[in-house]
Amino acid sequence: MATIEHCLYCFETLSARLENRKSMSLDEIEETYGEYCKEAEAGIAASEKTESLEKRVPALKRVADSDFSEASTSSLPSSGSTMSLTTDTTATSTESVATMTESPLFVTWNTVSSRTGNTSLRGCIGTFEAQELDEGLSSYAITSAINDMRFDPISKRELPSLEVAVTLLTDFEDCDDAMDWEIGTHGLRISFSERGRRYGATYLPDVAAEQGWTKEETLVSLMRKAGWAGRKDKWQAVDLKVVRYQGRKKSLLYPEYKEWRDWVKQKSQGA
Repeated sequence: MATIEHCLYCFETLSARLENRKSMSLDEIEETYGEYCKEAEAGIAASEKTESLEKRVPALKRVADSDFSEASTSSLPSSGSTMSLTTDTTATSTESVATMTESPLFVTWNTVSSRTGNTSLRGCIGTFEAQELDEGLSSYAITSAINDMRFDPISKRELPSLEVAVTLLTDFEDCDDAMDWEIGTHGLRISFSERGRRYGATYLPDVAAEQGWTKEETLVSLMRKAGWAGRKDKWQAVDLKVVRYQGRKKSLLYPEYKEWRDWVKQKSQGA
């Protein structure tokens, strides 16, 4: 499945391109992000322990003072658990996931409104051919940001307003018919021919659900995306070949990338 590291890599690749510097590799990002998470978890644990102590010390003082009173002493719990200065923390376990090294993939860039938080598509390009992730992600991070013909190329000044989403595609299956798929679960890849011309287009698994479309609305919209100009009520007359697939998606905001990147820079300067 897609990971935060994949998203960081896309931001790093695009930022390096726009800032005219060398990008970190996917391996380097995966290594440093692991260290970053461990340090962050340690900081959170220390903060929680400090907070717990700050809350418990006044109570401990009250308990100690009450030892001078027989009545107060007799009311203390026999276990003495409220006297503990240690904070029990549940161990965090990470589920083991087989590392995916290649996959068909899509990289999507969105702009996020600072006022409403709403997102708008800024670029989305991918491939159904399996790619080595280090090469594929870096290539399509740039391609979707710079070469999506629907939009102007993303500029450096836009970086702070961006969100990136990486979708790794899996479970490709031929549909028995045009309706043999589920909204919110499957992405669609359609192909058809009409009057000697071939058409094709795709929607990722989250598109129909995000737009609030029915299956029919999704299919008609996808046919329009492919370039079909027929009558809407005649779409069923077209001999559609529909392939359904699933996507393992992860997204990341620029401020999250920037926080990690600043940490990396600070570490490298202190080395």
